[in-house]
Amino acid sequence: MTEHLRVAAVDCGTNSIRLLIADVVDGRLRDVHREMRIVRLGAGVDAAGEFAPEALQRTEAALSDYVDLMREHSATRVRMVATSAARDTANRDEFFAMTARLLGSVVPGAVAEVIEGTEEAALSFRGAVGELDSAAAPFVVVDLGGGSTEVVVGGGAGLPATSGSSDVTASFSANIGCVRLTERCLHSDPPTPSEIEAARAVVRNALSEAFAVVPVDAARTWVGVAGTMTTLSALAQGMTTYDSDAIHLSRVGVAELVAVCTDLVAMTVEQRLALGPMHEGRADVIGGGAIVVQELARELGERAGIDELIVSEHDILDGIALSIA
Repeated sequence: MTEHLRVAAVDCGTNSIRLLIADVVDGRLRDVHREMRIVRLGAGVDAAGEFAPEALQRTEAALSDYVDLMREHSATRVRMVATSAARDTANRDEFFAMTARLLGSVVPGAVAEVIEGTEEAALSFRGAVGELDSAAAPFVVVDLGGGSTEVVVGGGAGLPATSGSSDVTASFSANIGCVRLTERCLHSDPPTPSEIEAARAVVRNALSEAFAVVPVDAARTWVGVAGTMTTLSALAQGMTTYDSDAIHLSRVGVAELVAVCTDLVAMTVEQRLALGPMHEGRADVIGGGAIVVQELARELGERAGIDELIVSEHDILDGIALSIA
């Protein structure tokens, strides 16, 4: 009988908190339970510099349920990672005390960690490319979150056909994301042309910093992860309901991708909510994410001649789970 280890990974970002409970069998993950909730932990952080009490309450309620699931499924190792929002706040101690109390009831001493952009990028890369063939390398992986966007290039010559988790050439964490960009620039419903142009200017400035550090010119394959990317794939495929199996490793041509983004940016929140695969907690901020994706598509087309996006349902959450295996 093949021995396996059961692990629990939690990714707590600006917009959502996600759980993966998985068995690690022969170095690969076998899902036991995977779940996502929109808690908007980073709501207002860009302006106020601290977590709002109601945001902490939403996050605590979700994490409490996740801890119950960890116990129910007998997870023996736990790792929780907090990303962009938790880097920027004055009242971080309150957040970490809450996570220590809850996670410590599963594994004594467990507590959320704040990771820097470089580790976030490496974990996202590991999760995203694990099922891709080395013939498609080098990869440029983009993890578009609520508060930040990680751009990472890796997977050069000699990469094994089924992953190269540590084969990262360069990475950069840009201080843009769907929540941060919406709060900073997109105040109307729908956004006005001047707001959209202001948002584009912010994104272009951030991406120019990213591409000064991350050499994407030689990249052959663009891989997108996280909720904005998966929702765009669902919409491009004309889904009436969200189907993660059909989204995972789907391919979307850049022309179609840009068209979907253009439509989303122009919509009201109510119109976005009427789209079948749209999560209600994403509808008010996905316009900001769509602008980031449009600018990425333009830059990667000009710099690397990339004309297609591969969307992966596996991302930093899978990388976190593998990191404790």
